[in-house]
Amino acid sequence: MAGLHIYQEKLTPELAARLSSVCPFGALKADGAHLSVEAGCRMCRLCVKKSDGVIVEEKDERPEIDKNEWRGIAVLADYSHGSLHPVTFELLGKARELAKVTGHPVYAVLMGHGTEQAAKNVAAGGADRVFVYDSPALAEFSAEPYADAFADFIRKVKPSSVLVGATNLGRSLAPRVAARFRTGLTADCTALEMRGNTDLVQIRPAFGGNVMAQIITPNHRPQFCTVRYKIFSACECPPAPGEIIPMAMPAAERPYGIEIRRVTAVPAEVDISEADVLVAVGRGVKSEEDMALATRLAELLGGQLACSRPLVEAGIFDAKHQIGLSGRTVKPKLLITLGISGAVQFAAGIQGAECVVAVNSDPNASIFDSAHYCVVGDLSKVLPELVRKIEAVRDGADMSTETGVDTGADTGTEKQSGQAVRQSAAAAEGSGQASGRGEADHVS
Repeated sequence: MAGLHIYQEKLTPELAARLSSVCPFGALKADGAHLSVEAGCRMCRLCVKKSDGVIVEEKDERPEIDKNEWRGIAVLADYSHGSLHPVTFELLGKARELAKVTGHPVYAVLMGHGTEQAAKNVAAGGADRVFVYDSPALAEFSAEPYADAFADFIRKVKPSSVLVGATNLGRSLAPRVAARFRTGLTADCTALEMRGNTDLVQIRPAFGGNVMAQIITPNHRPQFCTVRYKIFSACECPPAPGEIIPMAMPAAERPYGIEIRRVTAVPAEVDISEADVLVAVGRGVKSEEDMALATRLAELLGGQLACSRPLVEAGIFDAKHQIGLSGRTVKPKLLITLGISGAVQFAAGIQGAECVVAVNSDPNASIFDSAHYCVVGDLSKVLPELVRKIEAVRDGADMSTETGVDTGADTGTEKQSGQAVRQSAAAAEGSGQASGRGEADHVS
C-alpha cells in the first residue's frame, strides 16, 4: 500500500513545525528538525502538495499476474450428509451466464464421500466439468481436509473465478482457501458481472446499505466470492451433462487439529428461505392485537411469519425469522409486508419475490418501490379488513366446494392465496388507499 517518505535532511525546525500544522488530522509530529508520520494519517496527500518535495508519496508496485493462465469459472458444490444444497444449482446458472462474456468453461468441485449420484446431478445442472474428491476423510465436513482438497483443485485447474454459496459450509471454507492463495474474497454478493478481461465485478451493499459497492480483484487470481441462497436462479435449460473427473485426495498440508468423533442430528429449524408465502412484520406493528392478526393472516395463506431487523433487535423475533442482508434472503411466490419501511438491506433480501403486497401508512415509504401492490393506510384498520376479506373468500371457496361448484380450490394453496390477496387488496381501499405497480394488475 502507499506511504509517505520524508527527506529528513531537508528539514529545519521552522519547516518541520510548518508542515506539522498543515496536516488536518494532526498526524505529522514535529520534534525539532525531525518530522514523523503517526497512525492518524489518512493519506490525504495535502502535506505532499505543500512540502516542495520534502515529503513524497511512495507507491508499492502492484504484482503483475498473467490472467491467461487462469481460465474458467468454478462453483463449489455444497454437499453435506448425502444431499446438495440448492444454492449449488443457482450458482451454476449464474456461472453459465458469466461465462458467456469470456467464453470460459464452467467447473464444479464436489467434495465428500459416496458422491456418485450427487456428481451426476451437478453435471446435469450446468457444469461442463465436475471435479470430484471422494474420500472417507471427507465423509463429514471438517475445514482442514476440505480446504486441502479445495486448494488442490485450484492449483491444478486454475479457475479465474470461484463462486461459493454463503452457507455454513461455504462461509467456513472460502476464507481459508482464499487466504492460502493470498487473494481477495467478497462476502454476501447480491449481484455479479463479468468484464471482458476476466475481472469479476462483485457487487454488494456497503456503508449500512447506503451504497452498492462494486469490488474487483484485478491483480490476484482466483477471485473469490460468496453468494446467498435465493439470490440467483438455476439454469432453466441446462446443457448436456458435463464430464465427471475423479480427483485424488491430496496429502495433508499440515497435521489436522480437529478429529470428528460423533455427529448428532438436530431437528430441522424453520427456514423462511424455503417458504412460498411469507407475511413480514416491521415496526409499524405496534400492538399485540396487530401481531395476532398478522399471525392469523400467515395461517390463512398457509405461509410463515417473518420480520425486519428492528423486531429481532427488540427481542420479539429470533434471528432466523429476519429478512434482509443481515438475515435471510427470500424468494417467495407471495410476500405481504406489514408496517415495514423498506430499507436497502430489507429490499435486497426480497428482490426475488414474485409478488409483493405492501401495507404502510407512509405514502413515501421505500417499500413501495419494491411492491407490486401497495396499500397506504393505518395498519390497525387495514389489517383486520384484510384478514376478514380473506376469511370470507376462503369460507366462500369451502362452501362452493361442498356444493360441487368448481372454484379452483383444488389447485392448491398457492392459487387460493393469490386470489384471496388480490380481492382483499381491492377491498382494503375502503380502509386505506390501494394501488398497483410494476407488471402486476392494478388494484382499484
